[in-house]
Amino acid sequence: MQITHSKTLFEKAKRYIPGGVNSPVRAFRSVGGDPIFIKRADGAYIYDEDDNAYIELINSWGPMILGHNHPMIKEAIIRALEFGTSYGAPTSKEVEIAELIASMVPSVEKVRMVNSGTEATMSAIRVARGYTGREKFIKMEGHYHGHGDSFLISAGSGAITMGNPDSPGVTKGTAKDTLLAPYNDLEAIEKLVAANKGEIATLILEPVPGNMGLVLPKEGYLQGLRKICDREEIVLIFDEVMTGFRLAKGGAQELFGVVPDMTTLGKIIGGGLPVGAYGGKKEIMEFVSPAGPVYQAGTLSGNPIAMAAGLTMLKHLNQNPEVYTTLNSIGQKLVKGFRSSLEKHGLNYRINHIGSMYSLFFTDQEVFDFESAKKSDTVRFGKYFQAMLKRGIYLAPSQYESLFLSTALTDDLIEKIVQANEESLKESF
Repeated sequence: MQITHSKTLFEKAKRYIPGGVNSPVRAFRSVGGDPIFIKRADGAYIYDEDDNAYIELINSWGPMILGHNHPMIKEAIIRALEFGTSYGAPTSKEVEIAELIASMVPSVEKVRMVNSGTEATMSAIRVARGYTGREKFIKMEGHYHGHGDSFLISAGSGAITMGNPDSPGVTKGTAKDTLLAPYNDLEAIEKLVAANKGEIATLILEPVPGNMGLVLPKEGYLQGLRKICDREEIVLIFDEVMTGFRLAKGGAQELFGVVPDMTTLGKIIGGGLPVGAYGGKKEIMEFVSPAGPVYQAGTLSGNPIAMAAGLTMLKHLNQNPEVYTTLNSIGQKLVKGFRSSLEKHGLNYRINHIGSMYSLFFTDQEVFDFESAKKSDTVRFGKYFQAMLKRGIYLAPSQYESLFLSTALTDDLIEKIVQANEESLKESF
């Protein structure tokens, strides 16, 4: 496999773009080698600048749930382009998509469109603080909510201590209002709440985290968080930027039967274009300007091209629930094949899986939080990644990222992926 053009582009990119990429994980730092520069994508495949084809299991980190370059989405974008690219004024499609989101997502009565998941989570935290009049909030270790200052916080010295800045440029003043707890640990939440009685505005988490690899909530965990937040009058926020419209029409909250007070959305909501949203109970969302005092704005929010793509995607998912049956079947077939390969080679690695999301962890221990995820053998994962890549399978270039499947994966392609996985496992151990 020749990647001459990708190597040349990467060298040039490093002269003008920090690290040569516009998002850090793309640099292949944790898996070795140079990043692949993509020229086009279609269905289950992406093609690089050297015309190598890869069966792709990231799907733009989640949005391409129907596969790449889907004709229906492409047609919606082309139609919208005929009328212009941006107005900076209200449009009918904004109203349509807001109404549709409210009908699909259990927690959402009102919704505000933004341009990214990061904007959505930053704004949701601000609104929750404005609504409650409190300043502190709880986040889970290893959960990623975008690159807002408040979220780039690492763990402090114990369950009841404040966090520390995790990146230069994040102030200690910001960190003091961020409280951290391990995922899947209700006792830790109770300790935080007791130590900060009446000071916590909100608790935000990915109900099914995918940024430390895919990790599943323990039975009763999400329900327990709901009870604590009700008791303490804490706004519960589900970050469903990844899981929204992917695990079910109504996201993880529908699947697990736990309704948060607010929800952040992204990825699928834009049909592949840059879009985010946050929404929730009417009484909370009425605090957002111009209805209320909490200011948030965006020149390109509700962009007509993005709204056209997103509206088309959501309408299709809403009207065709069999999409989720298909996705679940694809996920089960793929993971069954992977487990068979692990057993054949006597490897005690772990696969976490739900619906159309999964992660293979190179560890022999259960992965249920950030600490257990960090015990994975990342060097071996890097070898596995490269082995899969040379067999034409494109994975997320990090052990700590979930993979996302699409309906474009046929049985024949699943067979190819499973075979490549078996060969790559053998090569990497």
